[in-house]
Amino acid sequence: MMVDSTLVQVGRNLSEAMRILGDGQGELEAGTERRPLNRASIPGPLQGDGQDVATILHLVHNLINEEEEEEDKPSQHRMQNVGEQGHMALLGHSLAAYISVLDRERLRKLTTRILSDTTLWLCRLFRYENGSAYFHEDDRDGLVKVCRLVINARYEEYASEGYTVLSSKQPVIYQSASGRPGLGQHLCSQLGLPLSSLCTVPCNTIFGSQHQMDVALLDKLIKEDIEAGKLPLLLIANAGTPGAGHTDKLGRLKDLCDQYSMWFHVEGVNLATLALGQVTSAIMAANRSDSMTLTPGQWLGLPAVTAVTLYRHEDPALSLAAGLTSSQPVAKLRALPLWLSLQYLGHNGIVQKIRHATALSQQLLQKLKTLASIKTSVEDEVSSPVVLFKFSQEMSAASSGGSVEGYCAGEKEVLDAFNRWLGEQLVQLVPSSGVDVVDLEDEGTCVRFSPLLTAAVLGTRQEDVEDLAEKLSELMPVMSSTMCLRQDFREETHRHSPSLIYIEDLSWPGLGAVRYEPQAEGMDESRRKQELEKINTELLKKLHDLDTDIIFSTGPEFGTDEDCIFVGMVTEDVDVSELVDTIASLGRDIEESGRLLENMTEVVRKGILEAELQLQKANEEKLMEEGLMRQLPLVGSVLNWFSPVQSSIKGRTFNLAAGSLDSTEVTYSTKAQTDRPSLQDTPTSSSKRLPGQRLFRRSGPGSDSFSETSSIGQAEEITKERGTTLSSSIHPPTSPPAPEEDSHSSSDVVSEKIPEASVQVHTQVEAEVASEERQPEGQEVEQSER
Repeated sequence: MMVDSTLVQVGRNLSEAMRILGDGQGELEAGTERRPLNRASIPGPLQGDGQDVATILHLVHNLINEEEEEEDKPSQHRMQNVGEQGHMALLGHSLAAYISVLDRERLRKLTTRILSDTTLWLCRLFRYENGSAYFHEDDRDGLVKVCRLVINARYEEYASEGYTVLSSKQPVIYQSASGRPGLGQHLCSQLGLPLSSLCTVPCNTIFGSQHQMDVALLDKLIKEDIEAGKLPLLLIANAGTPGAGHTDKLGRLKDLCDQYSMWFHVEGVNLATLALGQVTSAIMAANRSDSMTLTPGQWLGLPAVTAVTLYRHEDPALSLAAGLTSSQPVAKLRALPLWLSLQYLGHNGIVQKIRHATALSQQLLQKLKTLASIKTSVEDEVSSPVVLFKFSQEMSAASSGGSVEGYCAGEKEVLDAFNRWLGEQLVQLVPSSGVDVVDLEDEGTCVRFSPLLTAAVLGTRQEDVEDLAEKLSELMPVMSSTMCLRQDFREETHRHSPSLIYIEDLSWPGLGAVRYEPQAEGMDESRRKQELEKINTELLKKLHDLDTDIIFSTGPEFGTDEDCIFVGMVTEDVDVSELVDTIASLGRDIEESGRLLENMTEVVRKGILEAELQLQKANEEKLMEEGLMRQLPLVGSVLNWFSPVQSSIKGRTFNLAAGSLDSTEVTYSTKAQTDRPSLQDTPTSSSKRLPGQRLFRRSGPGSDSFSETSSIGQAEEITKERGTTLSSSIHPPTSPPAPEEDSHSSSDVVSEKIPEASVQVHTQVEAEVASEERQPEGQEVEQSER
């Protein structure tokens, strides 16, 4: 009774822990309030007083979701879909800790029952009769133990002599070129064998699948190794290669292994279909193998469940020496989570999950056949559980009526980039589909759909496959049009050379990349690089400001090309010529605006120096004409009262367009400046801008909302911001105030000219010598003011 109550308490504690850890949404919403107090990411000393279970579980929950709070990512996109069968697997780990403290006899009986039950169920479920099972955390560890078993069996003195007996006949392990990357190296590392003991067998090149091991070539390699005094030890075959999901010719390979007394091991995702009622003959041959590795945790969506290696061998002593069996009862508890989960699902539940995954593959395959620009690659269109598909350039050109022959030397690299972009988009748009991107030697980059590995984990449904096919059909026209327009984009860019340089980046999934090159001469390399970066950065900002659905960016995050503008995917109605014209015109406008600003700075500096010289000269002439007495404050006022000075006020006007400093005498006499052309009449950057910046957009109602006026208006605003009006009035202390009428006239003239882009710098300078035409008027104004 005590045991029963303890087991019930273990289950309650697990349920409570799962409730606290699974209650993520409400905690994430309040995460902003807890974050200032959350210091869990900072290591600290162990507290003196112990904490209760709830506090510790909340700490674990915060550590799990800490990264999600920072990145604002929903937890369901990161964590596995844990169902009731998943809870049973987690309960198994809790029960294993409890069972391990039982007395030795009860522990031995219980672990023996768990191990024997699980082994019997798996062997019957996957049609592997008279087999033994080894449960291991690392899915490669079972093969390592099997290799040790074979070495002990083939080298009789290995147990006593060790590795010295291997020098007489070097063992050889054969694996397929399409096998798991790094598996052979891991075996040699764990077994202490040199890499020369590993033989990689190429795949078929003429007949059969290009992902299947070449049986004839394997036979030839084995004969060569035997003639060289080596010992063929073991062959690793695939029932579903990691990349394409193809199955080797298991029947022929088994016959070859029997011929040369080799151990035959099989692994792969397609072994899951052995549990179905109807199994293909290619997969059924796997039950003749000497061992095979299963991963039921992935196939059934069971978290933290061990992998299983089923094997057949009659000598238990060698199995014990190889580590496939253990005399320690605690080691047998690794099967407990799987033992609980298999009982919870039952035979029918297990078969239903595997059948559901294979049905999803067939559903997607039928959907892909209706898409013209998609090329599929499956081993068997009737029962293949893995579907590969990719965007096909040839099929796209045929469907759109275009021609992409002779597109570029790196056509394959461009297609790989497009398919990599396609896979990334599908992962973001339909995350529950479980698609991923694989790089294969012959097919290139493809998108893989393998629901046996992902459906149970992510909870993929038929609706997700429908959504995946729908998103795929939406992306295909954009990819096809972009592929067809890439050559036009390159030709149009060459037409604008040398101002626009086409950047050949085969890894960019888009229309292409360009760089605007400044045409100024006489700059050193450092200055030119700064100017290049400045212009292209400003150009990218202006392109972002345009109301368009085309994406402009700086390219890949780890790209080698700098200071470039990358153009993303486009639709078929985009006018590439106008798009490139717009990029070139905006870049040229930015370059000329910067050049105008530099010239303006130099002109203003020279004008100020000239104005200072003229002011100094005018002050000296004024001092000579008025005399020293009039410069004294009190005496000067008395003299000016009895004998006013007859002088006129002449200012100085600085025209930025002409770069000249002139007198304002004409301005005062005519009340307007009509003798100088305004900036509108001079060739500036404003007049060179495009009449409209949305010409490359789709034609249709509302497409001309970005009109010519708004385009030029933006250019004039930039010119006005960079060319500031400088106004300075310098008055000597003894000179009378300027006439009010003339001052207002001057300011009116300036205010009238500013909207016409005529930027003037007015420096009003008092002069002592007055013109004869201004004497009466100046005198009357001065007397009236007094």
